[in-house]
Formats: sequence, C-alpha cells, structure tokens
Amino acid sequence: MTLVAVLASPSALAQTKPIRLIVPYAAGGPIDVTARALAERVKDSLGTVIIENRPGAGGNIGADLVAKAAPDGLTIGIAATATHAINPWLYKTMPYNAGSDFAPITQMLRVPNVLVMNAETAQRLKISSLADLLAYAKANPGKLNYGSGGNGSAGHLAGEMLNKEAGILAVHVPYNGGNPAQLALLGGQVDFNFDNLATAAPNIRAGKLKAIAVTTLARSSALPEVPAMADTIKGFAIDTWWGLVAPAATPKDVLARLNQAFVAALNAPETKTRFAALLAEPVATSPEVFGAFMASERAKYEQVVKASGATVD
Repeated sequence: MTLVAVLASPSALAQTKPIRLIVPYAAGGPIDVTARALAERVKDSLGTVIIENRPGAGGNIGADLVAKAAPDGLTIGIAATATHAINPWLYKTMPYNAGSDFAPITQMLRVPNVLVMNAETAQRLKISSLADLLAYAKANPGKLNYGSGGNGSAGHLAGEMLNKEAGILAVHVPYNGGNPAQLALLGGQVDFNFDNLATAAPNIRAGKLKAIAVTTLARSSALPEVPAMADTIKGFAIDTWWGLVAPAATPKDVLARLNQAFVAALNAPETKTRFAALLAEPVATSPEVFGAFMASERAKYEQVVKASGATVD
C-alpha cells in the first residue's frame, strides 16, 4: 500500500486529525463533564478529541449533526436516553432515525434515578417503603401526586411507568425544568418525584428528602441501603444512560479502534473514581451490545410515551 493510500484511510485520518465529539447538551452538565474526562484519557491512543456542545430540541440538534456527518471516524457523538430512546416517540417529527442513522461504539455510563418523597410528607403518611407508598396509593386513588421537569421528561415517564406497572393513580404535576420540580418537592407542593440520584443525593443526606427506592434493577453502590424498585415491582428499571455513536456508515475497523480506546478509558481505575463522585457507573460494552441495548430501550419507551400521551410538536 502506498503512503497516499495509508493517509487516505479512515483509521489514519483519525490518528492525524482531531476527532470531534458532539455533546447534544449544554456545557457543565454530567454528560458534558464525563465526555470531557474521556476525551482527555484517549488522547494518547486517538489523538486530540475536541468537545463540541450543540444543545437544543431535547438533544435532537446535536444528535442530527452526528447522523449527517461524514462516516470517517472524525465525528462521533453522545447518544442518551432522550435522544435515542424517548425522543423518537415524543416528537411528532424527527430529523434523524435513532435506529438506523447511527453506528454504536460503546455505552459510557449509567446513573440511577431514585423515587424520593418530601421527608415530612413521608412521615405524615407513614410511608417508609415502596410497598407503603403503593398501599397508600391503592387505598387513596388520585390523592398522591408527583412532580417532573415537564411533560415527556424522564421523571414524567417514570411516574407513568409506575402507574402502569403498579396499577395505581398518582397525578402528574409538570414543572418547567428539573430544578423547579425539586423545589416543589422540597416545599411540599408535590408528594414524590423521580429524580437523578446525583441531583437528589445532597437533600437525601440532609434529611430533607426520603429515598424510597432506586430505579435500577439492583441496588446502587452509591446508595446501598436503599432498595431497588424491582424488589417490589418485578422488572421495573428506568435509569439514565449515555454512550458513544458514530454515523451509520462508519467502517467497522474504525468503530473497533474507537471502541478499544474508549473501553480502555472507561475501565481505568482513575475514570471509575472520578465518575463515582458523580454517582455514575461506567458501562463499557461492545458496539453490538450497546446497539441491542438502545433498541430495547426504544421499545420500552415507545410503550411508556404512548401511555403518557405526551407529545412535542
């Protein structure tokens, strides 16, 4: 093979030119922070990785840029619960196909969500477990309510999934974002929320919120004393995740090289320690496993979103 041919190959380009990693959310959030940490760790194997934040439309703008980029290994991006599992059913029109426009590289992280109650409300209603909450809800249909960051948000869909799976009726109260929803819970305006564990943890530790159950299939190492919802409602799992994808036509050898570098970075002890501070668990997978996981998540959220009736024009 000639020198010209070598330099023209996608793998060689990934070595000599910077890789653009598109984060479809604003700078400073957990997805952005973890992407930047991994970009730093792979620089020896992949060269410079430049983070490009492209927020908007629930993550669809940034994800669409990845879908339509040249499949040369020089543009990759973040696939998240919203962009690749929820939005395809929430938005009436989508600029990309979450199932066919991307090539999976590896999952990155999983962050548990947690069902939390206002501590005073939990004490007043004598609710100390998920079984207590379900018993109260069944005896008092429609009397419990829950807040979320808005219609179609992860917190809203988790509540709808709880209603469906447990056969209860808890009333949804949407707010304009996660922070107002948390303030409403702290102020006793709503009875419970499904919140990101990293966001809820400080108020749990301060005694302002009572953690009822985490939403992962098993207990979280970050909050080991709190049971999993699946202990009471078999199979209940609705956590937050994100990973890395490339445009669909990216060559397999390029995907393999990207996977190898990022999996090594995710498995590094320093990475696990750093992400533990965010209450996030690194999840390094093969492209095939991550692709199958995203497909299963889309199937799950199709049912949940349709049951909720939430749509975005």
